Amino acid sequence: MTKRICVPLSQETQNDIWTRYKQGQPHRDIGKAVGRGRSSVNALLQVNGGIRPRERCRSTTALSLVEREDISRGLAAQMSIRAIARQLDRSPSTICREITRNGGSNEYRATLADSRAWVEAKRPKACKLSSNSSLRDRVVEKLQMRWSPQQIAGWLKKMSPENMLDCVSHETIYKSLFIQAKGSLKKELQQYLRSKKAMRGSRTSRVYEPARNSMPDAISIRERPASIEDRAVPGHWEGDLIHGANQSQVATLVERQTRYLMLVKLDNKRADEVAAALAEQVLRLPKELYASLTWDRGVEMKGHKKFTLATEVKVYFCDPRSPWQRGTNENTNGLLREYLSRKEDISVYSQTELDEIARQLNERPRKTLGYDTPAERLHSCVALIA
Repeated sequence: MTKRICVPLSQETQNDIWTRYKQGQPHRDIGKAVGRGRSSVNALLQVNGGIRPRERCRSTTALSLVEREDISRGLAAQMSIRAIARQLDRSPSTICREITRNGGSNEYRATLADSRAWVEAKRPKACKLSSNSSLRDRVVEKLQMRWSPQQIAGWLKKMSPENMLDCVSHETIYKSLFIQAKGSLKKELQQYLRSKKAMRGSRTSRVYEPARNSMPDAISIRERPASIEDRAVPGHWEGDLIHGANQSQVATLVERQTRYLMLVKLDNKRADEVAAALAEQVLRLPKELYASLTWDRGVEMKGHKKFTLATEVKVYFCDPRSPWQRGTNENTNGLLREYLSRKEDISVYSQTELDEIARQLNERPRKTLGYDTPAERLHSCVALIA
């Protein structure tokens, strides 16, 4: 049986793999393109957690290979150190140290000296979370509360704006989670990330095809007033259903200005029952905090006229297959998947349990709010109304 020989990936091949990975190409296709097996591609990507390493480069003040060859030729011609230094426009002490650390005048070899310098120049910096235990403990605590690394980084900066030692970037947190060689955060903490992935993935775009309008008497989102578009005043909401197993569903309502979330338990998605449940939830708010609702084209909102009649809230509908037009709600639904999985029957949750989930999300800091929480922003609005 022939023994397989593992040939290390060249730097050029590694760069090609990273470029193709960031373009969203599958691992198998990347392997075929660079002439290596899928396992080789996986090994390179996983050891770095899907995060492309920073490309190394030489310091502009360091001796180059050409200069080291000139030193070697000068020594062979029995030139003095000062003469070699004048020729290279370098300090004599620089030339002396270079020769001494590489075996002296008789043993000096330019290629070996250059290779050794490249290896010894690598001084990996200790991760901030490794050297600061109190900061690491706070990061772990917030990750276990299902805060995202970006929310944690923003909150830390808000709490300690003058002390950067108690702050850390979200990129450092991600690297500590995905690159286990750093050893700062345990791999088990990855389960608290929204994606649950073991390494960073590439971003790809989605293309939505146009669809026909099937909502009767729908008021288009294009007719929505400018005051709603620019989030100038509170009281304008976006809504949708999130689905679980066994045809279960929960309605989500998100206020556009404050990002405040409300969850509504639904026994089914019949239009009349959805309209009644939404109306009951909305009427619990102060009248100044419910003015409009933006929804998609789902059949569950065919009873929008009954909802408007009960609440005096005008309903606007997105263009077909245009979820980005209710981006606040889409983003919040993504956060909710940490609590309400597609694979579980979410009808088993009571309204009290749904309110607790909403409370946890409303107490998370948001980057778009300057790392205030939705609850803080909504309470400010209520105080102004009062």
